[in-house]
Amino acid sequence: MKAHNKWLTAPLAAGLSAALLSGCGTEQGGGSGSGDGIRVGMSDEILATDPAAGYDPGSWLLFNNVFQSLLAFPKGGSEPEPEAADKCGFTSGSKVYTCTLRAGLTFSNGNPLTSKDVKFSFERALKIADPSGPAPLLSSIASIETPDERTVIFRLKVPDATFPSKIASGAGSIVDHRDYPADALRTDGKATGSGPYKLDSFSETEATFSANPGYKGTAKPKNGAVTLKLYGGDRAALSKGLADGEIDVAYRGLSAGDIAALETSDTTDDRGIEVTQGNSAEVQHLVFNVKDPVVGKLGVRQAIAHLVNREELVEDVYKSTATPLYSIVPAGIAGHNTAFFDTYGSPDKAKAKKALRDADITGKVKLTLWSTPSRYGPATDQELKAIAGQLNDSGLFDADVKSVAFDQYEKDIAAGKYGVYVKGWVPDYPDADNFTAPFFGEGNVLGNGYENATITGKILPKTAGIADRAASADEYGQLQDLVAEELPLLPLWQGKQYAVARDDVTGLEWTLDASTVFRFWELKKG
Repeated sequence: MKAHNKWLTAPLAAGLSAALLSGCGTEQGGGSGSGDGIRVGMSDEILATDPAAGYDPGSWLLFNNVFQSLLAFPKGGSEPEPEAADKCGFTSGSKVYTCTLRAGLTFSNGNPLTSKDVKFSFERALKIADPSGPAPLLSSIASIETPDERTVIFRLKVPDATFPSKIASGAGSIVDHRDYPADALRTDGKATGSGPYKLDSFSETEATFSANPGYKGTAKPKNGAVTLKLYGGDRAALSKGLADGEIDVAYRGLSAGDIAALETSDTTDDRGIEVTQGNSAEVQHLVFNVKDPVVGKLGVRQAIAHLVNREELVEDVYKSTATPLYSIVPAGIAGHNTAFFDTYGSPDKAKAKKALRDADITGKVKLTLWSTPSRYGPATDQELKAIAGQLNDSGLFDADVKSVAFDQYEKDIAAGKYGVYVKGWVPDYPDADNFTAPFFGEGNVLGNGYENATITGKILPKTAGIADRAASADEYGQLQDLVAEELPLLPLWQGKQYAVARDDVTGLEWTLDASTVFRFWELKKG
């Protein structure tokens, strides 16, 4: 798997004019899509309206609401369930996956959706193989057969028990074969899907959606329309938009400090403000270039692991809007353990010093930590400076921080210029495979030169074939123990999701879970 835009921008990264806000409730109930329109704002951009090209959070938000996939993640759940499909299942181990479509499916333009469209959509994404697209998630597909209009048979190159989760993501979006070229991207900014919403208009600053009356699936829209305001990274403008009543919901782009202040303010209830918190599987790691002349030495990496105080980082920098992470697989995902805490424990200067001395290092270790706030948010520089301070306070390091724009950052990482740098990750699907195979499998997206034959040759192929994902815990535990021992990276924190809304908006709690699917249809106003 190769790197794409799923290296997520930090979700908590700007000011929020809290004094003028009013909150959101927790009502739950059905609906027919006839409710008042909802205005949602976020600081992320939508980089693509064509599912063959988009692999960023904003684009997948659009895909998850406009297009159907064969399967989808239910609210609060991590096991995919039928959506455009009536049923799906494996045969021949985990190498043949067959789905039967719901009867009577249609696209928003009225055209019928058949197995031909499913086959076309997957083969198209693989053929185009856009550098910013999801084709790597579909790379295990060898061939697709459509014996009739409602049956799709995927034959896989290797056993891949995570295939259902992959096609339940934005990568599984089904498009109308009549409206999309087979070998090129659609460029008119329009979208033809069969999901619960239609894309009515799209620009750099706004996308408008309306409930799709022909939709057949599991979602039950509680509103008739959604306007998505795009603030293009301008988080101050997002804050102002909510304060001025331009939007009803601020989804992404809220500051850790302001969220913490809202949650603890005595006047929050008086103002009708409620911050909705949800689960998240977003993680951030400190990455080590194992070929670097300094951190290429295991003793240096071990010393850093013994000194970094995650508790201080999440409290001082992120105001407890994240939690310390001691594993590759985050909490809430099957296969999670605490390998890094088990191996290194709490911060310990004496153990750090011993690790350096055992590596015959007696002087201060000079080190530069590299940051890119343009991708991961302005708190990233503050976080890296805090880590450098922790290292320097030990008397064992002479560390500083340098910050560069994201494009240059990625080029320099690829060229092996950095010894220590930060990477954030949001999963494509909530499975341990998506936190391990991209980092330690073929095409390692970390760019840190790390390879382990046991992981790539034994553990990852074995876990890929285990259909009962909970049964793979031992293998993933072994993998995490190996990584903790060899230290190609150091997990730092696991995020939380937040949104703030006005007091007449309900349903936000059903849009914030580890699947990362922001469900327009769960929102209700009035």
